[in-house]
Amino acid sequence: MRRQIFEAVLGHPCRASITVRSMTTSAQYVASRFRDPTFEKLMSKYKNLNKVFAIQDLILANHIDVPPSVSIDFLSRLSQKLHLNRGAASFLRKYPHIFHIFYNPKVSQPFCKLTDNVHHISNLEAEAIKATLPTVIDRLVRLLSMSASKSLPLRAIFKVWKELGLPDDFEDSVISQNPHLFTLCDAHEPNTHILKLVKEFPNNHFTAAVENWRMIECCNEDCSINKTEIQFSFKHQYPPGMKLKKNFRAKEKEWKKLPYVGPYDELGEKKRSRTGPAALEKRSVAIVHEFLSLTVEKMVEVEKISHFRKCFGIDLNIRDLFLDHPGIFYLSTKGKKHTVFLREAYERGRVIDSNPVYDARRKLLDLIILGRHDMLPSKLKCDGIGKGEESAARNENND
Repeated sequence: MRRQIFEAVLGHPCRASITVRSMTTSAQYVASRFRDPTFEKLMSKYKNLNKVFAIQDLILANHIDVPPSVSIDFLSRLSQKLHLNRGAASFLRKYPHIFHIFYNPKVSQPFCKLTDNVHHISNLEAEAIKATLPTVIDRLVRLLSMSASKSLPLRAIFKVWKELGLPDDFEDSVISQNPHLFTLCDAHEPNTHILKLVKEFPNNHFTAAVENWRMIECCNEDCSINKTEIQFSFKHQYPPGMKLKKNFRAKEKEWKKLPYVGPYDELGEKKRSRTGPAALEKRSVAIVHEFLSLTVEKMVEVEKISHFRKCFGIDLNIRDLFLDHPGIFYLSTKGKKHTVFLREAYERGRVIDSNPVYDARRKLLDLIILGRHDMLPSKLKCDGIGKGEESAARNENND
């Protein structure tokens, strides 16, 4: 169902319609989308979390000093690259629970190191990744299985290794340690490698996340959806305040009934029937839905997922695909980057079915939410971070 919203720019931003978008640029299409306050508030915190991750990696990369640290002058020179609009020192002072600034008399310069809390959280994440390695391997196998050639460029995997919960040394700890599953091949381009799936799996070996949802819904006695309609449908969740026109709902109902090829099934020859393009679009939705389901935090930058577009046989503009289906995905532009969330995976700004890696990363996000507020009691610093965070979030100013 390739549709475009022609009235989105001229109409009220809270109105959406599955109609034909004509003479609107992609930028206008993004600007006219409905803003979901819950996801926008969450993304305003995540944009600072990404900056914290970048600085944390720079600090931990310094193996000479114990504990590792970097000079404020060094971070100041990288302020523009790290998007620290008010300078490195100002950003570091905002998060005293994460960064500790001290004066190094040997070089007569101020330096920055991570607090004990952050070191503990970093260790928790590393332990969680190690403990869930079988799940991580399964994610990588599934990702490769969605490709028509059962292979993906290694550089594309590097783009999303953190989102997939892969360890830092995944080439050695995951790929090399599992030669019965993976192999690295040279590509036609120089210095480029292809990660290929060695073991062949039958088409019905993997069950997509959306299919698990359908089975649960069909078994639910309180399910109000017709079981024949749910056979090819996705879960749609629209935020409060988003008004859906009658025409939108009618076409959405027809789209839910439209058959398509699943993300792990062989596509075969493209159909030339009237429903061919719409069915291919629905398969594209199924692929990116499954991709997001495989990530730790059920979110990913659009630019990163675009690296997989050709490998997955997606002929559509990925960003427009997310905008065309606001009940399944939410697109945010916070932090000068476009980030897509899987709507059904979130409730009140948190992942519903969390995992150990997500829980560890969430603790660091909770420290960001605390900002300059007083430390929690020592017993709650890491294991119980979260008490009082809601009140802290209400009082904290956004960066």
